[in-house]
Amino acid sequence: MKKTVFLDRDGTLIIDKVYLNDPDQIEYLPDVFEALVLLKNAGFQFIIVTNQSGVPRGLVTIENLDETHRRIRKEFERHGVEFVGVYYAAYSVESEHPMRKPKPGMLLQGAKDHGVDLSKSWMIGDRVSDVIAGARAGCKTVLLIGTEAVPKDAPEEARPTIYADGLLVAAKEILNN
Repeated sequence: MKKTVFLDRDGTLIIDKVYLNDPDQIEYLPDVFEALVLLKNAGFQFIIVTNQSGVPRGLVTIENLDETHRRIRKEFERHGVEFVGVYYAAYSVESEHPMRKPKPGMLLQGAKDHGVDLSKSWMIGDRVSDVIAGARAGCKTVLLIGTEAVPKDAPEEARPTIYADGLLVAAKEILNN
């Protein structure tokens, strides 16, 4: 069983363009390559888990979504980092689909497909729904500061293990945990 870092995509690895449909517009957030190299060197594998409600809205095509993920994987491979899986939930915000975060379906499927020890794994994202999905799957969690704050009256599963100002800080905190 492998320790894994599950990563949200938009706002975590790349700049959130809100319904990114043009793979030429991918822009990486600062220090993402260095952060994942640190975690890789500590024995973690990586899986992307991303909600993509732009697909059912007709704003993002599956072809462009797949090409975006192909390019992201290729760019990280240039830096020595492999994603063993990329999972996306192409369902509407209103859907109760089990794969759509905050439900843990993508993480559970990734764990099943890639031999993940969820108790030794982490979910990193920029939204409370990422934290909840990670907690529900049995992972420790990181909320990247800047997109969403945890409401004061939020349930325990919405409270991350770590708050971090960027992926590199998150990686260093995970290694210190």
